[in-house]
Amino acid sequence: MDRDQDIKDHPLYEDLTEEEMNELALQARQEALESGSEQQKQPKRRLPRWFAWLLSLVLLCSTFAGLFQVFSIPAIDFLITSAKLSQHDDIALYKQAVVVVVTEDGKGTGFSISADGTILTNYHVIEGNETVTVVFPEHGRYAAEVVQTAPSIDIAVLQVDAKDLPTLSLEENGTIEKDESIRFIGNPLSFKGIANKGVVMGPTRLNDWNEDVIMIKAPVYRGNSGSPVFNEEGLVIGVIFATLEDDDYGKVGLFIPAHLLKKYAVSSH
Repeated sequence: MDRDQDIKDHPLYEDLTEEEMNELALQARQEALESGSEQQKQPKRRLPRWFAWLLSLVLLCSTFAGLFQVFSIPAIDFLITSAKLSQHDDIALYKQAVVVVVTEDGKGTGFSISADGTILTNYHVIEGNETVTVVFPEHGRYAAEVVQTAPSIDIAVLQVDAKDLPTLSLEENGTIEKDESIRFIGNPLSFKGIANKGVVMGPTRLNDWNEDVIMIKAPVYRGNSGSPVFNEEGLVIGVIFATLEDDDYGKVGLFIPAHLLKKYAVSSH
């Protein structure tokens, strides 16, 4: 299992390689030279219109390759879902407490659990850093110190110097039922504050873990690491940290259940 790195792109096209483009150009030039001597006898032949359109499409796809990778069919789907969910007052409120965690190596997600600046994220998001940057949607950018880590459950605690920040509440004592509906908010791919939904599939034990984690059938992507998972009451029941190819369910998301935070002495304020 690669934590958030096993996410596969879903391209909408296959573009020509540079070598193939060069071969086409050389072939066209050779044909032009061979037909040059006959141009006095025969009228010039125009390229078929369909070929011109095809060439334009190939060039366009090559130019905007990066955009096509981001705006794939799954990406469009989760943007539509997020737009619908974000119309709900509770989701809009939760979003205010979800932050972008920025390091030199990339970005992930975190969320505030205290008004005075305590933030949870994944350990692998901040690994190797003593300080990182966190960005709130409406409260701006802060330098955050890594004050506690629990690598065995992939959790880290950050602290910023601030007051009156928006917060989320943890559900550390509740049960998580199979087929339970969940929602989550994170910063997948190149986007920020994306809300999505899914369903609980059940617990699983990873090879190198001593605790069960929870599988969900949901669109989890790179950048969702550290996303809070909400139950129907709006309490955080876990933290997304990875994806997995399961024998029974296929690709699933994984989250660390909130009760492990208390067990491993991670302060939940």
